[in-house]
Amino acid sequence: MITKEAPAAAPAPTPAVPEAPRPGRKRPAWDEVPRWQIYLPLGIYLVFTLIPFYWILLFALRPAGSTSLVPWPMTTEHFEKVWTDRGFGTYFENSVYVGLATLVMTTLVALAGGYALARFDFRIKRGFMLALLCSQFVPGALLLVPLFEIFAELQMINSLGSVIIAETVFQLPLSIILISNFIKNVPYSLEEAAWVDGCGRFRAFRIVVLPLLRPGLIAVGSFAFVHSWNHFLFALMFLNNQSKQTIPVGLNSLMSADSVDLGALAAGGIVAAVPVVIVFAFIQKWLITGFSAGAVKG
Repeated sequence: MITKEAPAAAPAPTPAVPEAPRPGRKRPAWDEVPRWQIYLPLGIYLVFTLIPFYWILLFALRPAGSTSLVPWPMTTEHFEKVWTDRGFGTYFENSVYVGLATLVMTTLVALAGGYALARFDFRIKRGFMLALLCSQFVPGALLLVPLFEIFAELQMINSLGSVIIAETVFQLPLSIILISNFIKNVPYSLEEAAWVDGCGRFRAFRIVVLPLLRPGLIAVGSFAFVHSWNHFLFALMFLNNQSKQTIPVGLNSLMSADSVDLGALAAGGIVAAVPVVIVFAFIQKWLITGFSAGAVKG
């Protein structure tokens, strides 16, 4: 009798051996990078940044006619000259007045306009936003002729009010856009909760929304102050009397076609730069990050 043999069992598959990783160059972590590779480029950049400031201090503090690369012996004759003889004390007061007034007017108007754009819907809202954005492409020089005609009709030429209004108009478009974005980040439910508790719209805005807008208000106000402090064109065109001029115009008066008093010009530059440096030293933490968006839980 012929018997049929059972088929042979298939061999078990051999487990796949994982492929060894190819030898490659490991990317170093930040904490494994040698310190000199970080500090060397930063040091080179710092040197190139600080050399102009040291040069200004050198000319401002060393005596006239000296060629030393070290401001020793130091002198304050250049500061006394620009502050008293060249009228920088008056220029400084005018610049402070223009800067603070521009800060207040820009912040208040931008706060009202930004709230309207962030919380209300109206027919020309998108067109208005587009007009604000397009206005940023218009240079300030193109506004001189129409603004001069308007201020001449209002008899505001040679008045600090004309410069304040011009600086405010120039700063408003960007300031309104920034404030509206800050207000949009404040949850609308916070205002609704205040309304339920009996607050009106203005009181709810003052109690709930306004404290959360502090970083945005500081940023907008500081930009308006610094721009009006350093802006040269409006003050030059609208102010004719020397007692009404600001620091940028005063710096320009130190340069003539025949000669330039480098010591006085350097001292005037330090006088112009110190207030801006102090302002940014105190508000830098508000300019780095905005407020937290998670104001509502759940």
